[in-house]
Amino acid sequence: MTLAAKDIMVTDFDKIHEHASAREAIGKILHGRVRESGYKSVSLLVVNAGQELAGVVTMFDILYHLRPSFLNYGISGEEISWQGHLKLFVERLEEKKVEHIMSKNVVSAAPDEHIMVLLDRMVKNKYRRLPIAVNDKPMGIVYLEDIYYHLFKGHA
Repeated sequence: MTLAAKDIMVTDFDKIHEHASAREAIGKILHGRVRESGYKSVSLLVVNAGQELAGVVTMFDILYHLRPSFLNYGISGEEISWQGHLKLFVERLEEKKVEHIMSKNVVSAAPDEHIMVLLDRMVKNKYRRLPIAVNDKPMGIVYLEDIYYHLFKGHA
């Protein structure tokens, strides 16, 4: 079996502009599409004004930035009374721009790369998704779950 990124990549993917609000990203992820494999996307490819890949914003990125920044300095959230604070954290997050919460320096792959090359890169780096780009323009995305689906769908 010979499979390349172009054979399994999702081409109908959600994207968002880097200057869009976090609120918009939250909504797009919340109402994301269910792929052929049965999995729901929990990320968006982020593009700049030239429609080039600028980053990725994921459910994890959003939840990470929902937390107050002092938790990043070794303070345990167990010792804090959270009563009445959650709404404020959500409101503050929704006011941010995607460019402030996205993952930058995203690694991409080419459409002709073999699925095992993608799988190796993803496993070694603990990536759950890999954008497929040509000249920095996103053409698709390969998800770890979809690699699994395409490799084993005939074995069930």
